Amino acid sequence: MIGFLSIIALGFFLGMRHATDPDHVIAVTTIVSRQQSIRHAGLVGILWGIGHTITILLVGAGIILFNLAIPVRVGLAMELAVGLMLILLGVLNLTGITPWITRRFTPPGGPPGVIHAHAHSHGGETHVHIHAHHPDVHMHLEAKPGGKFQELLARLGLYQLLRPLAVGLVHGLAGSAAVALLVLSTIHDPRWAVAYLLLFGVGTIAGMMLITMVIGAPFAYTGKRFANLNRGLGLASGIISMAFGLFITVQIGFVAGLFTANPHWTPH
Repeated sequence: MIGFLSIIALGFFLGMRHATDPDHVIAVTTIVSRQQSIRHAGLVGILWGIGHTITILLVGAGIILFNLAIPVRVGLAMELAVGLMLILLGVLNLTGITPWITRRFTPPGGPPGVIHAHAHSHGGETHVHIHAHHPDVHMHLEAKPGGKFQELLARLGLYQLLRPLAVGLVHGLAGSAAVALLVLSTIHDPRWAVAYLLLFGVGTIAGMMLITMVIGAPFAYTGKRFANLNRGLGLASGIISMAFGLFITVQIGFVAGLFTANPHWTPH
């Protein structure tokens, strides 16, 4: 029993280490480069970790419980998705499309008929109003201090909340098979193996939260004091993301052979 508990505990710390993989760090850096708050950067890490954990659990549990076998081309395609996603994140950063998308999904003033949210404080309490400037479209909700989700939606926007979650889901696809096969080689009880995956995911969430807060600190600092430096850091993160994404795409597409007649894949 103690041995199993030690292995499960190890899953948590390995999950934290897993969060430091280069492709993970590069992906979240492109996201937090637009954040002006360390707390919001930490939230990005949490959402990324949740998305990653969801995929790891679903795919990993399928492999462990039902002996699912992932075909070579499917496995390579899952890893290729990471490269393509890094390229997309880099393009969004370099072109400045991200702020436009954020305003489009959660506009601060919004055109007539578009529902939007804004927050304000008075009397020591924070209120969030969700409404539209149109007589035919009206929705007015007040959130007390406990309505944290509405407040976050008003401050960050729906796109900024969903993007790290989606990116985490894609990253989880690329690593799920390797993690599940590693667990199967060590833990033969399916229940313990799934528990390991869960704690591995919790560790990844914790690790990525810490990483994004550390990465987000210089962006938050320079964004308030050194606008040009902040833009330079954002451009650098976009270029690195595109370059690393292209590298992964070439490796998967041609070195591993996804785009050829003889693909070969070893989960890692």
